[in-house]
Amino acid sequence: MAANSGLLAGKTLFITGASRGIGKAIALKAAQDGANIVIVAKTTKPHPKLPGTIYTAAKEVEDAGGKCLPCAVDIRNENDIQSAMKEAADKFGGIDILVNNASAISLTGTAATDPKRYDLMNGINARGTYMCSKFALPYLQKSSNPHILNISPPLNMNPRWFKDHVAYTMAKYGMSMCVLGMAEEFKPLSIAVNALWPRTAIYTAAMEMLGGGSGVADQCRKPEIMSDAAYVILTKKSSEYTGHFAIDDEVLRNAGVTDLDPYSCVPGSTLLPDFFLDGEDPNEIKKQLESQGGKAAFGGGSPSSGSGPEQTFSAIQPLLGEELVSSMNGVFQFNLTGNDEGVWFIDLKTGSGNIGKGEAPGGANCTMSLDSEDFVKMFKGELKAVSAFMSGKLKIQGDMGLAMKLEKLMNKMDRSKL
Repeated sequence: MAANSGLLAGKTLFITGASRGIGKAIALKAAQDGANIVIVAKTTKPHPKLPGTIYTAAKEVEDAGGKCLPCAVDIRNENDIQSAMKEAADKFGGIDILVNNASAISLTGTAATDPKRYDLMNGINARGTYMCSKFALPYLQKSSNPHILNISPPLNMNPRWFKDHVAYTMAKYGMSMCVLGMAEEFKPLSIAVNALWPRTAIYTAAMEMLGGGSGVADQCRKPEIMSDAAYVILTKKSSEYTGHFAIDDEVLRNAGVTDLDPYSCVPGSTLLPDFFLDGEDPNEIKKQLESQGGKAAFGGGSPSSGSGPEQTFSAIQPLLGEELVSSMNGVFQFNLTGNDEGVWFIDLKTGSGNIGKGEAPGGANCTMSLDSEDFVKMFKGELKAVSAFMSGKLKIQGDMGLAMKLEKLMNKMDRSKL
């Protein structure tokens, strides 16, 4: 694995989305040099499903040898960004490196992507990256080796990377377009602007949710492959290395790392390719994930392409939002039998809600077991939930009060789409 060189000692890194995952891994790698780390994220209190807060991450950074400033920031708010950057510069004397890692994801088709989710993804991914880069510029100009690094993919215009989740692709490519433009714009200032993307799936809490469970780890690499690659990039001369859309394993091989097996969660296993790279097909990625025990929460496309329970869940998707989560405050799991056998979950407890295949990550408050045809009829209004329960067609485990709330959700649906 890539060794530390000490070149980031005393440097100040402003890292968004650094309370967990790849952002935290980059922070810990730099901290081993004795760098100053600004942990920028919204998470100040423990999340029910996702590990880490800005404060737990800060402690890990300091335990690793760095100095840390945890900042509660919503990067959709320019005042939050400017205040955090001023606080960082006041504490550490400046900002040398900006890592735009924070990102929101919803792999849904156009009809299933509600305005709030569209705005969330574009507000964090594209706008957040742009604004952080804009407000960091005065500080970076004073650094001896300034870098901006966006965790975003190469700009691949193949339609297959758009068709199933156009809103997410637009938002993520917004980060990459910042690299394309700012690298040229800031070249006279010797401020490097680069992108870094993984060759394979990286095992984080987000990947576990998208992959439908912890079993997906067998096909993933650890976040350390990204933090090591980021370290290599951030220690290059900013005047000589800019405008690159780098891939993690290529960066490390070029730096002399010949054995990449230690980065695999399970050395020697077949690895799952990541999105947006040439030579990979999203349908094949999904098949590979599912063939090895995972259950992908992506690749569904628009609701019109589905049938049965899949179409029902697609019709539910636009209803999700913070208001519904606040009123429901629970996680449902549906164990379906019959022609469309499978397991699904609806998370109406976290954030703006989530729907996916597989068992509910972190467990369900209410589990409903029934035939897939009865499930569809229930949401169409052709079968009352109470009648289904009393007749034995529907079995309920867990919070019965939450189960009774489900009928409110059914009544809000546009049943013309079922």
